[in-house]
Amino acid sequence: MMVSSKGRYALQVMMDIAKNEGDGYVSVADISERQHLPLKYLEVIVGILNKGGMLSSLRGKNGGYRLNKAPDEYSISEILNLTEGSLAPVECVKGHTAGCENAATCMTLPLWIGLDRVIEDYLSNISLQDVVDGNIKDF
Repeated sequence: MMVSSKGRYALQVMMDIAKNEGDGYVSVADISERQHLPLKYLEVIVGILNKGGMLSSLRGKNGGYRLNKAPDEYSISEILNLTEGSLAPVECVKGHTAGCENAATCMTLPLWIGLDRVIEDYLSNISLQDVVDGNIKDF
């Protein structure tokens, strides 16, 4: 599993909004400037986050984006799964199903299922607020 730039930038967008929204909306241009990320790509990413129900948008002079929930209510897993589609380490365990025709005889399938669970468990137990606050525990 490798998290793409889309997933990494989505986390940066969510963190930036969590830190800067206060009582208002945060513009994509401001996020782009603060995070040194390409504006056009961020517009695509906030569109995904908005359609996925993680953000609300407001058009106009004071418009932008804001979180739909408190930062401690978002898991890193849900943000990455929305933007990446899957965090499965191999194709055959995507969607938590063994979709391979060799699943019944595959000796490595339990390994990949276990790794998939470890990734999901780890990222599900870290909130956006944990990342904003720097409260990530090493193994």
